[in-house]
Amino acid sequence: MIAISCSNISKSFGVDLILKDISFNINIGDKVGLIGKNGTGKSTLFKILTDQIPYDNGSIYISKSINIGYLKQDLDFDNLKSIYDECLIVFEDLIEMEKEIRSLENKISHSIDHDSREFKSLMNLYSNLLDEFNDKNGYGYKSEIRGVLKGLGFSEEDFEKKISKLSGGQKSRLNIAKLLLQKPNILLLDEPTNHLDIDAINWLEGFLKNYPGTLLIISHDRYFLDQIVGKIFEIENKSIIQFEGSYTKFINYKNNLYNHQMKKYLEQQKEIAKQEELIRRFKQHGTEKLAKRAKSREKSLDKMDVVDKPLLNNNKTRIKLETKIKSGKEVLRVNELSKAFDDTTLFSNLSFNIYRSEKVALIGPNGIGKTTLFKILLNKLGYNSGDIIIGHNVFMGYYDQEQGNLNTNNNLIDEICNADPKISIPEARGLLASFLFTGDDVFKEVENLSGGEKSRLSLLKLMLSQSNFLLLDEPTNHLDLASKEVLEDALLEYDGTIFTISHDRYFLNKIATKVLEISQDDIKEYLGNYDYYVEKKNELENPIDSKVSHSITKTQLKEERKRKKMEENQRKQEKQSIKKLEEEISKQETRLNELELLMCDESIYANSEKSREIHEEYELIKGKLEELYTEWEEKI
Repeated sequence: MIAISCSNISKSFGVDLILKDISFNINIGDKVGLIGKNGTGKSTLFKILTDQIPYDNGSIYISKSINIGYLKQDLDFDNLKSIYDECLIVFEDLIEMEKEIRSLENKISHSIDHDSREFKSLMNLYSNLLDEFNDKNGYGYKSEIRGVLKGLGFSEEDFEKKISKLSGGQKSRLNIAKLLLQKPNILLLDEPTNHLDIDAINWLEGFLKNYPGTLLIISHDRYFLDQIVGKIFEIENKSIIQFEGSYTKFINYKNNLYNHQMKKYLEQQKEIAKQEELIRRFKQHGTEKLAKRAKSREKSLDKMDVVDKPLLNNNKTRIKLETKIKSGKEVLRVNELSKAFDDTTLFSNLSFNIYRSEKVALIGPNGIGKTTLFKILLNKLGYNSGDIIIGHNVFMGYYDQEQGNLNTNNNLIDEICNADPKISIPEARGLLASFLFTGDDVFKEVENLSGGEKSRLSLLKLMLSQSNFLLLDEPTNHLDLASKEVLEDALLEYDGTIFTISHDRYFLNKIATKVLEISQDDIKEYLGNYDYYVEKKNELENPIDSKVSHSITKTQLKEERKRKKMEENQRKQEKQSIKKLEEEISKQETRLNELELLMCDESIYANSEKSREIHEEYELIKGKLEELYTEWEEKI
């Protein structure tokens, strides 16, 4: 059954066309990921679906039997209420029903004539109300509130906190909690994992996996999308691409489609080159039979439907992070480090080492002190006890998720030139263009940039620092999917050392070579990426299952390596065979040219015996070349 149907929806803001002829169907129970670059119209589509803004053309059908819940980025709370009381608003109808039940109970207890019609009517009303209250989980909604709040990272102590005292991230989590408690038939979630730590994201994933309703999710969290959705809608070039499957399968599909089209293009180009080479050779040294084949091939080439070279449809830039100087092998050593604020201990007894070229991820719940640890390493904060030893020739560069390294009063040109006075204005414009700041964008004030634009500018400044030890605090926040890929590619090629805080598990999987999990009283080390970290933790809980899994994996890897080796050997043999064949053709063609010159020599054609011998050899080689051409044609 269809939950939402859009047909040829278009939307413009002034002269800017944002969406054009958008059509799709979402069935009840579907879980859909909506992706696309920043500014492509994802949030605009959400606002159209929730009737916040009108659309220009097309039609929308939303089933009357369902209601839509929308997770907005802008928050609307009563700042005088506590977290818990704000969640109680969701259950106002149950609270009123409970009051009515108590009132009826009071009336029943004071009734004298239990045989009267009035008493029986009262009892009937009470019974029906009690059943409805029970069906709507009237006895469990308080537990439900506590479960959702705890799942999203709030402690029991937080429940009575006034909303006015909450951080932006805490308000965002409260916003999610209220929406989940409402249990709408269709959930429209706009970046739901923003401001959530990994534990809260894992909880939300579990909740949404089991959610009986329909989901439409805008997210740049690729790992999250893989866990939840079964369909992908991508808005690209004002249109929509639809795909059945996870995010990773969709990206593989797009890459495979591009690779298939490119392979088809290259194969055709190779075939054209082969045919042209055969035609040339057939015409140059061929018999009448080969000359006819050459003409036939020319006709086939003229009729060929030429495949256009495919274009990878993205404007991804490419950035390069370079080090100024190579650091020593030991980059950072931390021994028994502790930090407290007043009487509150943030962490204690942290000990770990980071070595040159490692890409280390620091993970742990929000509030445990990850950013504080970075600030301690940067000498921006003191610590209570322990030792920090920075290695030889280590130069730190810091990416701050709050972009504190940007001067909001500068325009972009000034910001870059001030970062490195050696850079000329034309050079600064070129660098900014490589980070997608073009035209008049370079004269924008930093304070007027979006979150994603500030992130890109901070990354550019980091690139200019040529540091060999990068401390990255949530570097993928505010970046769209294409920009994340650009950053990941740059970090993978970076020859320095990386220490990063991130809740982006896809990013951690791609980048990290070591994971440090921080808790209040220690830090644990896992020598691998995020999936390896999860696998190792699972091994502790299910050691037998993991042993079986490893043995199967090793057997499969062994067979795969064996198969690949055989294929590689076969390819080598085929290449050697073609090479030998081409060498023989070249040798025979050289001899044929020599014989042609001899036949023009007066001393040869004047001697009938020699002329006959040379002519016989010439015809023999032409016949042999014809065979060699045929064999070469079949092999290439």
